Amino acid sequence: MKITDSKFSDQILKCIENPLGNIYFFNHVAVVEIHEGVHFDIQKAPLIITELTSYFGHSQPYGVVANRINSYSVDLLDTHLYREQAKNLYAYGVVGHDLAGKMNAELENDFCSSDKVDYENLHDAIFNVYNKVKNSGLFYSTK
Repeated sequence: MKITDSKFSDQILKCIENPLGNIYFFNHVAVVEIHEGVHFDIQKAPLIITELTSYFGHSQPYGVVANRINSYSVDLLDTHLYREQAKNLYAYGVVGHDLAGKMNAELENDFCSSDKVDYENLHDAIFNVYNKVKNSGLFYSTK
């Protein structure tokens, strides 16, 4: 399910469309929906990370939910490099909507240094990612 078709659609504060996909911003969380067939690697990461930094700044902790509504690939060996570029990314979640998406979410989970990142649905992912940021002790007031 696209975030725009979910119960969260009326809480979207900003949306950015770029060649990789769409980024939907909420208070302390962004939901990213990558386009079909994209290969996400360290060369393309700045297209997303620059938007996240522009919205959240350089010190406010935030979380990201990758809503895998499309089939795309991620260079998981670059995971540590993504983290270096997104310094205040505090929590991450992945939602797979079909068997392939769920398998990819589980693989991403294995490459992340944080807690569980794969979730069955948007509600659980957003709720858990938001709470990880909120309970980090670094939580800022909303925009």
